[in-house]
Amino acid sequence: MKRHIPNFITLMNVFCGSVAAVFAVLNQLELAAFFVFMGIVLDFFDGFAARILNVKSELGLQLDSLADVITSGLVPGIVMFQLLGMSMSGGWNVNLSSEAAHDTFWVGLKVAPLPFLGFLITLASAYRLAKFNIDENQKESFVGLPTPANALLILSLPLILLYQNNDILNGIILNQWFLIGITLLSAYLLNAKIELFALKFKTWNFKDNSQRYIFLIVSLVLLMTMKFLAIPAIIAFYVLSSAVGNISSKI
Repeated sequence: MKRHIPNFITLMNVFCGSVAAVFAVLNQLELAAFFVFMGIVLDFFDGFAARILNVKSELGLQLDSLADVITSGLVPGIVMFQLLGMSMSGGWNVNLSSEAAHDTFWVGLKVAPLPFLGFLITLASAYRLAKFNIDENQKESFVGLPTPANALLILSLPLILLYQNNDILNGIILNQWFLIGITLLSAYLLNAKIELFALKFKTWNFKDNSQRYIFLIVSLVLLMTMKFLAIPAIIAFYVLSSAVGNISSKI
């Protein structure tokens, strides 16, 4: 019985991702972000449960990646599709009804090819996850940005629009060239040959985990002071601190 527990948790991740996709299509991006976050939490706990119960399996590995394709691949692609559409229409009506969102989606389908560039994130995520499953060198660290981290980066953009209440930030985020750049950067980072540390603690002492503890402390401070704007800052700090750590280890 216990061997099914991690897989059940993973399937709940699939459910959260599926619900998030529906809300993203309806342009309810705040709710989409909430369900993606729930899916990412479940993504952490399915692996944790498998290790605690000692029931890790090849089925669980494959199922986990399939769940991530939906939650951390498809949904960010749809969100970027919506953001690129907003950048073309001049803004975002947060009170957009489901029917109006449906109409906007199909009008965009007929006349605006640019928003479909957002699905480059989905393609890059799927490719990364397929590589991860066959790569034996990503047990202690990651090569390229993990898909959950990338999903948080993309989903933070509509949350910044909603909650930061800053005209300058809104203008930047809804700029077509900014969104195109973020899309291309996201696709690159997902599959870049950059070694990034994993938040896996074998021991709790500071000496062996100084990089992880510093990252967690800085992340907490950023979240407390910058709200949702902290998420892109944390991702940038994660990549930069990993790069610095890699350089230091080779000196």
